[in-house]
Amino acid sequence: MLRVLNRLQQHLRRYSVAAMPAPDTNPPILYTGIFINNEWHKSKSQKTFPTVNPATGEVIAEVQEGESADIDFAVQAARKAFKRNSPWRTMDASQRGILLHRLADLLERDRKYIASLETLDNGKPYSSSYNVDLPMSVGVLRYYAGWADKWQGKVVPADGKIFAYTRHEPIGVCGQIIPWNFPILMMAWKLAPALATGNVVVLKPAEQTPLTALYMAQLTKEAAFPDGVVNVVPGYGKTGAALVAHDKVDKIAFTGSTEVGQQIKQNAAIHKLKRTTLELGGKSPNIILKDVDINQAVEMAHFGLFFNMGQCCCAGSRTFVQSNIYDEFVEKSALRAKSKTVGDPFDLKIEQGPQIDETQLNKIMCLINSGKDQGASLVAGGDRIGDRGYFVAPTVFADVKDDMTIAREEIFGPVQQILKFNDLEEVIERANDTDYGLAAAVFTKDLNKANYIVQGLRAGTVWVNTYNMIIPQMPFGGYKMSGHGRENGEYGLEAYTEVKSVITQLDVKNS
Repeated sequence: MLRVLNRLQQHLRRYSVAAMPAPDTNPPILYTGIFINNEWHKSKSQKTFPTVNPATGEVIAEVQEGESADIDFAVQAARKAFKRNSPWRTMDASQRGILLHRLADLLERDRKYIASLETLDNGKPYSSSYNVDLPMSVGVLRYYAGWADKWQGKVVPADGKIFAYTRHEPIGVCGQIIPWNFPILMMAWKLAPALATGNVVVLKPAEQTPLTALYMAQLTKEAAFPDGVVNVVPGYGKTGAALVAHDKVDKIAFTGSTEVGQQIKQNAAIHKLKRTTLELGGKSPNIILKDVDINQAVEMAHFGLFFNMGQCCCAGSRTFVQSNIYDEFVEKSALRAKSKTVGDPFDLKIEQGPQIDETQLNKIMCLINSGKDQGASLVAGGDRIGDRGYFVAPTVFADVKDDMTIAREEIFGPVQQILKFNDLEEVIERANDTDYGLAAAVFTKDLNKANYIVQGLRAGTVWVNTYNMIIPQMPFGGYKMSGHGRENGEYGLEAYTEVKSVITQLDVKNS
């Protein structure tokens, strides 16, 4: 493996130097209920839904299906926990940080089990669950634990005999809806800033991957978060819609598709004009200039697209390569894709597991077929692998044009599109010619060119000579149809805070 990729992988594993233990290929399923008030409940309707192992297509467990009545139950519990004189509201801010650190400790303690459960329910390679998702989740919890007693207002110099200051206060009940591609990590991204700032949460996990969210709910109880502070209600889209529509919910945070994000934004405005944070789709440009070390660039572009089976909102799915090196880059990219190991995600030698479900597999195959039909050159992959589970061969298209469907729509799968460009102005304009603006990257040895391109790109994150480098200290979010608001970093606290101005007239008399 090339040195640059090794450095990235070492960065992602920075929280642990221990050797990776063998996975538990059949982890016990401990929690399948609805978590409200630190207790487990069955759904009011008594309905359940299956969660499926994407590597086999077999049902793992039946999970309680929350509906509007269950959402209402959870919201009422959260509102009680948010009352002014409740244990949570009267808790010292530093104690909230201690609880978040304690939750991080529990994730570290159960790292092997949670990683195994994530791989079973999501299909991502266990090596990624253990070495990436879990340590990154721990990292964001610890980062925001440190902020709990440091997120503060300001004393403001004011004209006249005035004492003026601002307070940062929690918003209230936060509805949080997380996606299926990084279930445990996205739960940490949502919970950590909300809890650090003193809010309470009702969270809906994706119906495809509820199991690690439910286990983490139990860990919040073990960490001693008060009753009603964290509530988790699994279910389908209608469950999330009930959360958005509830008149006692003050804020919605959502990660998922742009189409659903638009519906949430509209419904949140209708119902109480709720605040929203939306992290949505992407069609991110990855720009490769002619002066790069081509082997490193091929490997990083491969990683930027194929990581997590291509199921990343920020995947570098439009790979723009300068014409001078285009043919060589395509040839090496095709060889790299063909060498990628695909199979049982519990096998430590496997690089790529299955897609999340049959619906997603069928969508990917339709888009691959559209690429063939519209004249792109298929140089690797293009087929489903086997008939058990939801595996797609690593796929590479060359000779891709900007108006092709595969260059316009988010595929969310292991399909790399390689486009040719000549000069900087051209590639900046073409890179920005998209409805999305989540992420981008540029690879070059010339930092003047890199900075010029960075300033021209309309995207929330721009990487230079790396890809998928996401850290708790840096904000993440998009321009345009990729959403609004930021998660992670100091900016991530703003979404969970009301700013109150306090202005006092000082009655100062001469003695």
